[in-house]
Amino acid sequence: MANKALFGTGRGARAADALNQAGGAAYQLEDDRALAQLAVTGTLSDTYYMNAETHLDDVLKIARRADPQMLAKTAIWARREGYMKDMPALLTAVLSVRAPELFPSVFTQVVDNGRMLRTFVQIMRSGAIGRTSLGSMPKRMVQAWLNTASDRALLAASVGQAPSIADVIRMVHPKPVSAERDAFFAWLIGKPCDIELLPDAVRHWMAFKAGTKGIAVPDVPFQMLTSLPLTAKHWAKIAERGGWQMARMNLNTFQRQGVFGLTGKAQRIAEKLADRDEIKRALVFPYQLMVAWMHANPDLPESIRNALQDAMEIATANVPKIKGVVAVCPDVSGSMSWSATGMRKGAESKVRCIDVAALTTASILRANPQAHVLPFDIDVVRLRLNPRDSIMTNAEKLASVGGGGTACSAPIARLNKMRARVDMVILVSDNESWADRGYAWGRGTPVMKEWIKLKRRNPDAKLVCLDIAPNQTTPAHERADVLNIGGFSDRVFDLIAAFSEDRLGPDHWISEIAKVRL
Repeated sequence: MANKALFGTGRGARAADALNQAGGAAYQLEDDRALAQLAVTGTLSDTYYMNAETHLDDVLKIARRADPQMLAKTAIWARREGYMKDMPALLTAVLSVRAPELFPSVFTQVVDNGRMLRTFVQIMRSGAIGRTSLGSMPKRMVQAWLNTASDRALLAASVGQAPSIADVIRMVHPKPVSAERDAFFAWLIGKPCDIELLPDAVRHWMAFKAGTKGIAVPDVPFQMLTSLPLTAKHWAKIAERGGWQMARMNLNTFQRQGVFGLTGKAQRIAEKLADRDEIKRALVFPYQLMVAWMHANPDLPESIRNALQDAMEIATANVPKIKGVVAVCPDVSGSMSWSATGMRKGAESKVRCIDVAALTTASILRANPQAHVLPFDIDVVRLRLNPRDSIMTNAEKLASVGGGGTACSAPIARLNKMRARVDMVILVSDNESWADRGYAWGRGTPVMKEWIKLKRRNPDAKLVCLDIAPNQTTPAHERADVLNIGGFSDRVFDLIAAFSEDRLGPDHWISEIAKVRL
């Protein structure tokens, strides 16, 4: 009889064919999966294991050899479903060179606001994709965006530099489609123009800035107003007019400026924060609400603080109630203390990977109150959570533990030791497992070794590896009972639900991206 340690426990698992960035045994993701993973988690910044330059090189290598159709669909998915910014713009730029015939359709779906336009132009001009000019077709698309954007969208695009919208206009020389747009372009680049032809909002702003009496606060991006002498009533009008994200990010400013001291204003802002339609339009990352909660001034009105919690419940409302027994396993190791969006001077988020993992776990626990929660670093960390507590409260508890090495097999090994019955296991991690490399794992990784053991007792069980870092490897190779997925948006909950209900195609996540229309 052959040695069971070598030929028994690894049955059904492929041999590990790669090392992850931490040096642990792993499986190399196929190009389309690696592209999708990088597209929805990559911010082109330094991460715990990789610097920004290496990250960019990896993305470009995969994007240049990827199937053009999948490259196009991944760019759209990353923007529309993953709520990403830089990565969709980068993939669109690559597509302008690799598949010009697909580029116009992708550009119109990815470049959906002025910020995305400026990012796209910056990438094209940087030389990163092999050219330092836009080229004729990208130039025409940028010109078309400038001419077809609403006055409001074009004015919003005027906020921001490197390049500014004025730089873009000077670069592409759009031919104005009307006298009004001609005047607007001239004003944006600082040239003389017929003021009477400018949009009403611009003329009102000019009058307000000049101190003209009787002029109400103009409806312009609030950044155009902050250097002016504003009263609490002015700030209240700005707060009411601003979008959901603007309100979330400026709660402490409103407090300092006296907005919440005005009758009824706190309630109005609270209603905006907890408005289901506003939250949907804002493309909210659930962790953005956690950031607002963590940094909210303790003196904020109770109605505002309650609204943030209500908004969190709405933003995570599509967390699936999974049939059967669920085990959710957040990685609380040391590498998870890194910024979730990477480190970039002046641009990194204060929210950490562990905060994202904790929030995801707390959200799943809310929908599945009987779930096992198994935080882990080199082993499972003991922690007791009350599923009746708010998502915010449980997320804060989870984010406060851990700090050691990473052993992604640890929670599955604990379930095996408990001989637990389980229908779905969800790992939320940066997937850089290395502390379990001492296992005699035979033909597979430690995670797959433990997973196959668990499957003997639970033949219908499924494993989800939710990766929140820009990786090209995974500790569990894709198969019918294993889903590898990445991202920060609430869209991952939809995919977990579909996987649990056998509604995904044989290629799981990639099948969903393939459905994107070009």
